[in-house]
Amino acid sequence: MEKSKALPFVILIGILGVVLFSAKAVMVKLAYQYNVSPVNLLMFRMLFALPFYILVLLFTKKSTVKHTKKDYLWLVFFGFIGYYLASYFDFLGLQYIKASLERIILFIYPTIVLILSRIFLKRPITKIQLIAILISYLGILVAFWDEVALDGTEFLMGAGFIFLSALTYASYLTGSDWLIPKFGVVRFTSYAIIISCLSVVIHYALTEHTSLLGYHQNVYWLAILMAIFSTVIPSYLVSYCIKEIGASNFAIIAGLGPISTIILASIFLGESLTLLQFGGTILVIVGIVLVSLNKSTYKKSGS
Repeated sequence: MEKSKALPFVILIGILGVVLFSAKAVMVKLAYQYNVSPVNLLMFRMLFALPFYILVLLFTKKSTVKHTKKDYLWLVFFGFIGYYLASYFDFLGLQYIKASLERIILFIYPTIVLILSRIFLKRPITKIQLIAILISYLGILVAFWDEVALDGTEFLMGAGFIFLSALTYASYLTGSDWLIPKFGVVRFTSYAIIISCLSVVIHYALTEHTSLLGYHQNVYWLAILMAIFSTVIPSYLVSYCIKEIGASNFAIIAGLGPISTIILASIFLGESLTLLQFGGTILVIVGIVLVSLNKSTYKKSGS
């Protein structure tokens, strides 16, 4: 009874996490108006978020499970691809396409998880799951039809970067599934993003020759907002939601991501979708829901 009473609260927490994550794309587009590079903007986001994750890590109880060197190596790898590469590709892609379309592409990651699980974890794909994949990618094709004709190569480049972001994030979800019970959801998330922060710092030191100072003050404010409200808070809200209701149920909630971004982009960026793009969005969400409803796609985390 207590769980059933708490369910609306848990779902509300999950929805809030999805909406906050989705707001990141809008803030990135707003920051790009001030000629900040993707690497510098990602650097700001991670530097402002880093202290929060360190504090959480310090005050979170350690797991009683013994960790091997192999566990830590995998943790470093998944932190690198899941929160560094995925974010970097996302920031690159947002230079070329609208925030609303970015979210449509990014939210095909549940179907990518399904495919990767079939290849690497030998989990079978059911007929319903196959239909869901086909519907999702049909939605992407429909949504992009007008954009490819209008923007050509530049649009395809942006879409390619966002797809790589979805692919790396899906790889992170697929591969890290067995590590989360060992470290715990909160500590695993904290470790992974701290590793990502260090990766961004190394990337900046090796490739960027621009100063982090001298930008318009709005760049720093947007980066702070992005760090707190589109990184730190939603990462733990989503982790809590997944822990309580399972990844499959959360994936249904995550289908709200494209819609929330479309609304936010319309309000803050003046973006609008064509009928084809709106129809494509609906198809992608239908595909995500079909995948999410299949209980064999995800397992509930008990950590």
